[in-house]
Amino acid sequence: MKLKIKLPLLFLLMLLILMFSIGLYLKFVFAVYSPIRTTLLDSRYIALLLPIFAIAGCIFFILIIYIHFRIEKPIRRLNTRLGEVNVVHPLPPLALKRKDEIGELYKHFNKMEHRLQLAHREQTDMIAAIAHDLKTPLTSINGFTELLATHKDLPETEKQEYYELIQRKSAYMVELLNDFSSFTKEKLELESMVAKPVKATELFEEIAFEYEYELAGLDIELTCRHSFTDSIRLMVNEPMIRRVFGNLFSNAVRYGGKHKLKVYMTGYLREHYAYFQMEDNGIGVPDKDMSSLFLKFFTVDQSRQIQKGGLGLGLASCKSIIEHHGGEIVAYSSEYGGLGIRFSLPLAVQR
Repeated sequence: MKLKIKLPLLFLLMLLILMFSIGLYLKFVFAVYSPIRTTLLDSRYIALLLPIFAIAGCIFFILIIYIHFRIEKPIRRLNTRLGEVNVVHPLPPLALKRKDEIGELYKHFNKMEHRLQLAHREQTDMIAAIAHDLKTPLTSINGFTELLATHKDLPETEKQEYYELIQRKSAYMVELLNDFSSFTKEKLELESMVAKPVKATELFEEIAFEYEYELAGLDIELTCRHSFTDSIRLMVNEPMIRRVFGNLFSNAVRYGGKHKLKVYMTGYLREHYAYFQMEDNGIGVPDKDMSSLFLKFFTVDQSRQIQKGGLGLGLASCKSIIEHHGGEIVAYSSEYGGLGIRFSLPLAVQR
């Protein structure tokens, strides 16, 4: 029960107990004693009122005890924990089995602490990932340039091969830095994002038409279906959402890992959200890695990342965009055998 209901009921109950006790007491007093005809400061009046004050004092004491143990103490405990938050050495979650506002406060605090720990881990992973991804090509470039500097008598054909390798490694480094720059720029754009009503049917069909031909050129089959009507409108920033679809299609093509790859795009309505699903029949993702797919710089296979390119920011970007729209995005094992991604977008308010 919520505190805004529980506390008024508690005070009302205490008041009723007080009034009932006073009523019984006065009935007893006037049944035994005749009315006292004197001033209110008479000692006999004061003696009669003492039990009433004692009852009121007991009720007041009970209220103080309740407020101390049920409100003040949990808040003081939470306040102490705020000063002990440590993202490097996380503490056990705060436990409080209550379903009122204070219970919700504890639950939200635990979620906040988890997000802080996750953000700290992502920052650490970001530094490690950038260092690793830049170190590998830099080591190769240093090796090739040292070889060219120390062996000046190499054949021209061999020198040309080394120059081309250096060029490819340099281009790969530029691509990594561009990906990272685009991701950070996108984060800034999301802060000032403007959402507008967009027809769900038009958005879905335009995306399907655009990528159907693009995937056909790569010998990939795209199957699309939706249950939207013309009256359904989404409250979105359309360029951002198109970027999400672009990342998901690119991810499927890059990491699908199957010769006859098929991609399935589905759209449907549930309550106040429109849902979109992207699935494929590729090699999929191990269950142990499913929860980490949306982390920045995470890739299932590092060697595959080097071969295919990219920093592992595509799905992290999708998550940022969808959550800024007020939706959610999850990964799962598709019934077609590969990876499935499902995300939701809020509907525009009908006027």
